[in-house]
Amino acid sequence: MGEFKGFMNYDKQQLDELSLVERISNHDAFQQRFTKDEAAEQGARCMDCGTPFCQTGEPHGKETIGCPIGNYIPEWNDLVYRKDFKTAYERLSETNNFPEFTGRVCPAPCEQSCVMKINRESVAIKGIERTIIDEAYENGWVKPTSPKHRQSETVAIVGSGPAGLTAADELNKLGYKVIVYERAHEAGGLLMYGIPNMKLDKDVVRRRIEVMKQSGIEFMTDTEIGVDVSRDELNELHDAIILCTGSQNARDLPLEGRMGFGIHFAMDYLNEQGQFLNEEINEPEISAKGKNVIVIGAGDTGADCVATALRENCKSIVQFNKYTKQPEEITFDENTYWPLAMPVFKMDYAHKEYESRFGFEPRAYGVQTMRYDVDRLGNVKGVYTQILEETEDGMVIVDGTERHWPADLVLLSIGFVGTETTVPHAFDIQTARNKIVADNKDFRTNQPHIFAAGDARRGQSLVVWAIQEGRAVADSVDAYLKEKALV
Repeated sequence: MGEFKGFMNYDKQQLDELSLVERISNHDAFQQRFTKDEAAEQGARCMDCGTPFCQTGEPHGKETIGCPIGNYIPEWNDLVYRKDFKTAYERLSETNNFPEFTGRVCPAPCEQSCVMKINRESVAIKGIERTIIDEAYENGWVKPTSPKHRQSETVAIVGSGPAGLTAADELNKLGYKVIVYERAHEAGGLLMYGIPNMKLDKDVVRRRIEVMKQSGIEFMTDTEIGVDVSRDELNELHDAIILCTGSQNARDLPLEGRMGFGIHFAMDYLNEQGQFLNEEINEPEISAKGKNVIVIGAGDTGADCVATALRENCKSIVQFNKYTKQPEEITFDENTYWPLAMPVFKMDYAHKEYESRFGFEPRAYGVQTMRYDVDRLGNVKGVYTQILEETEDGMVIVDGTERHWPADLVLLSIGFVGTETTVPHAFDIQTARNKIVADNKDFRTNQPHIFAAGDARRGQSLVVWAIQEGRAVADSVDAYLKEKALV
């Protein structure tokens, strides 16, 4: 598998990126793929593991061990090493419907679970995956997959995020007529409106949607279920319905002054920016241009806000992290965390960009927001915080550490509490803890012909989990319709 002792002969290589100074002047994608020679060298590092944990795909608390869709990672690493990119693409597409998405935005739990990560750097799995699919598009290997025979049944999919797109792709291959309903102007959901262009170029999403259309899948955009199409119409038109509405109900921080102008959810900001770049709106209502910005929340969405505000030419940004700063380094001799990620300090792409412009990174650690500072006209002027300290009893606020941070724009990026309930309630679908209740194995809801998958069912998660659920729910719908046809 790969080159004998290749992991000893070659170092792990990162994907090339545009310079930090250059890329913040626009919203273009900043990361580049490997060349074929570079990818082959990185594939040479893959060992013939007895147990390739990169393929495990097991949830562990809020983390994931290995790839949930069971990608044949060692196999296509070896094929890339041998420069057989076409066969590598064929093996990759057996398990992953959209490697162009995961190869760009997945946090790569497969790399954290790589056996080499025990005592050295992992194989560059994500970069190899992206190179395979980019080669496939460039060589015309990605083609529409229209089935030879069409079934009589039709399936409606509500929501066109990664789970909905995957279910549509799988069911179309099985011969069903599939119609995807999307309330936004373009299909793609989170991929189109939630992830900034510099991480995932929207033409990459549009390219895949076009292939799906050519395969026979119909997309009904600008169409909201319950408004443009009623429950009765949907039930009458389709033999099965899959709800893939995502987890878009943002978590709020209802402190004193919350109703002030200039306090917004992070996804509302990113969504508007996406619409503006797509020329769907003339001007965004939420703008960071020339403003002091505070982002509350330390996750990927918060980092995306930092990167986007930088490109709007904001005055300053601070991103609050309630936890203390992680250690700069944990030696491999101390690595007791594998196959999970080591909890070490990391600079996301946005933080590197901010540091290149201002000379320091934008994050503040151990910060607990206490209240918003709002003037007499209702405009936000800043936030008040105190320091949080980790103790044996948990996180404790340190008295006497109150501080005022000036801000003209505050973005809340502290996660999501579940799916929007409009569609589930319209179909009398049972929900619990703001998620659609659907079986873990067959994805059925309390309505026998309605299924649910993705973040709407499991809560906020990774794109790769959405793909896994999309494939699984498609199998379940296929079994349901075949069983129904026998009655």
